[in-house]
Amino acid sequence: MNSILQHDLNDLENILNQAKQQGLDFLNNLENIPTSSKNRIDPTRNLSELGLGSLAALEEFKERLLPLIVASPGPRYLGFVTGGSTPASIVGDWLATVYDQNTQAVHAQGGVLALIEFETINLLLQLLDLPKTFSGGFVTGATMSNFTCLGTARQWFGAQLGKDFAKNGITETINILTATPHSSSIKTLSMLGIGSNNYTTIKTIEGNREAIDIADLEHNIQNLNGKPFILISSAGTVNTADFDDFEAIAKLKEKYTFWWHIDAAFGGFAAVSNKFKHLVEGWEGADSITIDCHKWLNVPYESAFYLIKEKHMNLQIETFQNSNAPYLGNPLENFNYLNVLPENSRRLRALPVWFSLLAYGKEGFQDIVEDSAALALHFANELIEEDNFELLAPIRLNNVCFTLKGDHNQQNVSQFLTSLNDKGKVFMTPTVYQNRKGIRASFVNWRTTENDIKIIIEELKETILDLDI
Repeated sequence: MNSILQHDLNDLENILNQAKQQGLDFLNNLENIPTSSKNRIDPTRNLSELGLGSLAALEEFKERLLPLIVASPGPRYLGFVTGGSTPASIVGDWLATVYDQNTQAVHAQGGVLALIEFETINLLLQLLDLPKTFSGGFVTGATMSNFTCLGTARQWFGAQLGKDFAKNGITETINILTATPHSSSIKTLSMLGIGSNNYTTIKTIEGNREAIDIADLEHNIQNLNGKPFILISSAGTVNTADFDDFEAIAKLKEKYTFWWHIDAAFGGFAAVSNKFKHLVEGWEGADSITIDCHKWLNVPYESAFYLIKEKHMNLQIETFQNSNAPYLGNPLENFNYLNVLPENSRRLRALPVWFSLLAYGKEGFQDIVEDSAALALHFANELIEEDNFELLAPIRLNNVCFTLKGDHNQQNVSQFLTSLNDKGKVFMTPTVYQNRKGIRASFVNWRTTENDIKIIIEELKETILDLDI
């Protein structure tokens, strides 16, 4: 064995303890760590011939790289839709690394680790009050979940025409209908060879909405003259957390032939709250659903899962099977995750979710969802009290979409947000809503409190004064 490796093996407990302490120092000081960083490194570092050993590498990381790390898991990081890791999820993630399992087969070549994923999906179905007619698995994020779902939808579309797109390539135009798709869905269309421009945009409901206009949807369906199509709908749009009318879509599915996909990356968790579960009523009729765990479930990146109706399993296998690998067994006889997902090698990604669900239960996640929504509303009300801001849309769940008051201030929005973020106390992301520049604050982090709202409002006010807007 290499001498430095041997030394690290002999000193493993000390190495891990020091790494643990460095992690604890970060988490225990999270509220004081900047939410953005101007620090930079020279990335052209030379690789040493002999190696430094783990402790020396840990020390160099602390000195050179740690200053680049920002408080994205912290309570005032409101950019994108970013949760923060709960204690239980950190336990699960660390143990997934320690045990280092490749999660593929069940009862094939002696593998049983996928049973943990099966159980975790079963727990998630209970949390979301969805039927066991769905099967699922874990991927890195919404992009790969959408890819898995829409890849299977692509195969379904071909099957309606007697074609096998997975084997022979796309030979027909695939009809895609959608209103306010997330960018990851559009990226997926590109990755699947469908084309990122090749979809029909459905009108949205009038009155400051991002949800599908059902009448216009049916009009576009009728224009297809009975041809199959794929519908991409939303459970929580990025800007305003708007939801499509799933009950109305379910009724359309009784009349027309189409694959119904729901991007519910964060909005799907409305189902855990009695206050908000009406937003997803009818979603059990979908063929596939995308949901992120590293958002509202507050587990570490990378974690998401897909749900696809079990009746479509053969289509999923046709799409993702490793058909030219005899040593893996028959994909139709022995379940193997690498035959139903894009990835072959997969870590035990379900473990942080499993720990979280067992640790906090239905009530724990209901509290996180409802607290987040309450904080979003509280923040919006505080904004209204300030004469310098205006809401671009009503608060429907957990996202606040706002801007500087007055059209004359549109030219100042970008500078304002840059100055706010550069101060490092709060982080938000830019957006454009109904042709107006805006700012988006997303509340999903379990650590955020009313005191954080107070700090955020003060930061907004100070930035206004600094820029003399």
